[in-house]
Amino acid sequence: MSYVKLEHITKRYGEVVAISDLSIEIEKGECFSMIGPSGCGKTTTLRMIAGFEDLDEGRIVVGDRIFSSSCDNFYVPSEKRDFGMVFQAFAVWPHLSVFENVAFPLRIRRLTKSEIKERTQKALVYTELDRYAHTYPNELSGGQKQRVALARAIAINPTVMLLDEPLSNLDPKLREEMRFEIKDLQRRFGFTIIYVTHDQAEAMALSDRIMVMSPGRVEQVDKPLNIYNKPANRFVFSFLGASNMLPAFVSDNKIYIEAAANAGPVANEIPSHIKGDKLTFACRPSEIELADAGGIKGVVKRKTYLGDIIDYRIQIGDVVLRVEMNRRKGRFNEGDTCCLKFNRLFWYGQEG
Repeated sequence: MSYVKLEHITKRYGEVVAISDLSIEIEKGECFSMIGPSGCGKTTTLRMIAGFEDLDEGRIVVGDRIFSSSCDNFYVPSEKRDFGMVFQAFAVWPHLSVFENVAFPLRIRRLTKSEIKERTQKALVYTELDRYAHTYPNELSGGQKQRVALARAIAINPTVMLLDEPLSNLDPKLREEMRFEIKDLQRRFGFTIIYVTHDQAEAMALSDRIMVMSPGRVEQVDKPLNIYNKPANRFVFSFLGASNMLPAFVSDNKIYIEAAANAGPVANEIPSHIKGDKLTFACRPSEIELADAGGIKGVVKRKTYLGDIIDYRIQIGDVVLRVEMNRRKGRFNEGDTCCLKFNRLFWYGQEG
């Protein structure tokens, strides 16, 4: 059942259209992520949901309540929306203890002392901060400060949690741990999460659905696996994960890479959706194998160890392809001749 609805939302800053006619529906209890390049409008969208920005057109509905409606000139202030909010900056008050940081929004709401204590303690327990209740922020690590922000958000018993790049200031290992903690908190409390991030792995790990945005518009909304395996267009393909994308052409019902035609065809069949003789070759680095024979020939220009992965740069003709292989299979070295076999290819026409 749809819980958060954005209906034909448009937001302008002067002559710049930040969001144009955006309509999405988010399910109750869903983790819905928005990803895209800087300036695409994802944080603006989140701020309109939060009530920090009013909208120029459209309306926002949560449950059975209208929160913003341009045609009715109606707007519910952010402090009355009862959303939990966690941002990139930890935003903890240095002069307050952990307990008081978490209790502060409850005091603003003028809850009773007993209810403030009960909710605050519960939030601290669930974020594993109960033993730090009387500690001050300058004595905490970055991950602990972010937990304080999470505890403060869940203490108000939100139905919707808004998170804007909440883990970007943490180191990679701690960021990975916090992903699962956020997901565990969602399952425990049952709130809906609307999440903005630049980190694609973060979005993949947390989300039930992902919205990929380019400046001012939505490119695709789908489950993480479908976003990755069935990208709607070349923008989505290139934005998610490492990619090879090169101009190609059709000749005698075979497909060649433009700058590497002498290396041989990369495909012997033309996809039915491709019209004309110009197209784009697209392939994930992990979907290419290196072998002694078969496929098109290339030369290893660079070999880089990245832990369990070896990152290769293979030159074919006048272009270089990126290939990623398990380190146990990385027997080719710089200067070696090899053959490339493509396990999975994507093709985009001139309009795709």
